[in-house]
Amino acid sequence: MYVGVLELDVVLGDVHSLKQKRSVVRPVVAELRRRFEVSVAEAGHLDLHRRALLGVAVVSPDAAHARDVLDACERLVAGRPELELLSARQRMLGPEDE
Repeated sequence: MYVGVLELDVVLGDVHSLKQKRSVVRPVVAELRRRFEVSVAEAGHLDLHRRALLGVAVVSPDAAHARDVLDACERLVAGRPELELLSARQRMLGPEDE
């Protein structure tokens, strides 16, 4: 079993409040969950209205499949016009990581 983790640090466009931030981040999180069947949460920068740190996790029997899913998640977020992807970091945990 492999667990893939992706951290996405994003800057939001024309957002001036935490309420507006929620209205931008929530649909992105929902789309990632729906399209890729991954676990997603806003995991950082919770008190900043123009920044968000999204955490994505996937469990797979195959490391290559987990990487493919995380790459697709990164492409989806990078392609959203209302977001600017600052950084993306992937980590993989597998049987050898005991």
